[in-house]
Amino acid sequence: MLRFYIIATCILFAHSLSSVRGADQYMTIRVIDEQTERGIPLVRLTTVNHRRFITDSQGVIAFAEAGMMNRRVFFHVFSHGYEFPKDAFGYRGQSILVQAGGTVTLKLRRINVAERLYRVTGQGKYRDSRLLGLDIPVRENLPGGVLGSDSVLTETIGDTLYWFWGDTNRAEYPLGNFHVPGARSKLPSKGGLDPHIAIDLDYFINEKGFAKETCKMPGKGPTWLDCLMKIEEKGKSARLFGMYVKVEAPLHIYERGIVEFNLAKQIWEHRMTFPDSQKVVPHGHPFRHRDRDGQYLYFAGGMPNTRVPATAKDILDPTRYEAFTCLIQSTKSLPEVRRNNNKELSFKWTTTGPVLSVDLAQKLIQAGKLAPKEMPGLIDIETGKLIYSHNGSVYYNAYRRRYVMIISQSMGRSMLGEVWFAESPTPSGPWKYARRIITHDNYSFYNPKQHPMFDVEGGRVIFFEGTYTTSFSGNPHPTPGYEYNQIMYKLDLTDSRLNLPVPVYFNPSQSGGSSSQSFELSPSEKVQTPMFYALSRADEESLELQIGGQSFWISKKSGPHLLPLWKWTQTDHISLHLPAGSNAPVGYRRAQTASGYVWSK
Repeated sequence: MLRFYIIATCILFAHSLSSVRGADQYMTIRVIDEQTERGIPLVRLTTVNHRRFITDSQGVIAFAEAGMMNRRVFFHVFSHGYEFPKDAFGYRGQSILVQAGGTVTLKLRRINVAERLYRVTGQGKYRDSRLLGLDIPVRENLPGGVLGSDSVLTETIGDTLYWFWGDTNRAEYPLGNFHVPGARSKLPSKGGLDPHIAIDLDYFINEKGFAKETCKMPGKGPTWLDCLMKIEEKGKSARLFGMYVKVEAPLHIYERGIVEFNLAKQIWEHRMTFPDSQKVVPHGHPFRHRDRDGQYLYFAGGMPNTRVPATAKDILDPTRYEAFTCLIQSTKSLPEVRRNNNKELSFKWTTTGPVLSVDLAQKLIQAGKLAPKEMPGLIDIETGKLIYSHNGSVYYNAYRRRYVMIISQSMGRSMLGEVWFAESPTPSGPWKYARRIITHDNYSFYNPKQHPMFDVEGGRVIFFEGTYTTSFSGNPHPTPGYEYNQIMYKLDLTDSRLNLPVPVYFNPSQSGGSSSQSFELSPSEKVQTPMFYALSRADEESLELQIGGQSFWISKKSGPHLLPLWKWTQTDHISLHLPAGSNAPVGYRRAQTASGYVWSK
């Protein structure tokens, strides 16, 4: 027995020694954010002869390339949304003396507003950190046997956070799970990892050790999941519903329905199929909102323009789903457009009218039923150009006291690689001005999903992730390891670049006894068109304006979608502030200079 322990001890010592020696073979290259000094994942270092090396989720590379040790090596440095300074010849990179056991740190300037944190899914998230013998936050190197995962859905039940994805791939064969893999993790407040650091996923596994199919509905093609809906009714256990779709090539959805998650069996069970004639179909990540009609689940795949009463009974009733739309269903090939007395688009909730999508709006513009300026979408605060939104999510943010949208763009700088921030006082809008927070160079990053359960500091810092892939980008060079996986970002909502214009409404009921107009700045419920947009807090390029007891900030300079704001006066009458293009009452005289500039409605 003594001999056994001696041999075992020698083996363990030898293994430990070999591990240390193994780590000492490498040069450690750290790449950090110069602002936060945190390691940056997904940074590409390329040698002059085009050897490529990618930082892992802790921002490190274990370098031990034969023929390049103990000499100076130049590395071109590139990362989406980050920038390394140029040298005298215009190269963004650095020459490094590469020596085993050595360490060098490179600092990048972040262009993105959002900060990249780590890769959530797939194999080798901390590959180089393991080779270097560094501490890593997660348990497995190949969780669930999954190499890549598409489009995440999340919801909490009790102390557990449930995760579901679209299609996956695996090590054994290019085709993986096409019927919804799933996993669990602990909430940060219940023993889970800090979302700044990592997510430790516990997958639902089949008999072969691979992520099991949790939602295999009958019929040809994959099953995709959408719209996770948690229902908590008095005296009953929480229930989790979702919408499934069956898909045939090429991306044709031929069936939709509702499923419910069986927590004990870890599978989704069929509950309802939408009829083929269904006019209002939910899409996207739901959030709860109570208005004068009651409590609803609003669905935000893009703009939150569909909803259903927040009960299990209503979820299972196709007739209870509503669309917020200006369209009226017609027997003609195109729907009719509803307008108010001012000829403006008139939106209301209905169970029969279709949503005003970008595709449908383009057809209505061609038919002369919509004006080009009425195309739905967000406006780039920097350029004033229309943003064709793709998919994203919306949640109420306690810090901003507004609904916050994180959404991807279609046909931007890259096909599906740009992500934007916008906000609104109400779920139904107005959603108007947006700021780009992530950019990609010829790569896709689609279906960004916020995780409100991770919010910290009262919502000042939020977290979201999305799918990083060459799909739809035209790029023939997938990033090793990161391709077709989820990457986590965080966004600090105190960043001055996120100070966006909010709607300003004229309030005639409070103007009678006042020396000037009275305005309401972004009220919680409003249906009429705002007069203009202004900032709710100061920045370097703004000036404060007080009108009728309300303070807001307007721009000092002109720019895209900015209009002069003029003061109009008349003896014994209240003074008026009107944006250019507005008609003042007879007898009023305009000031010689504008008070400043406001954003157009």
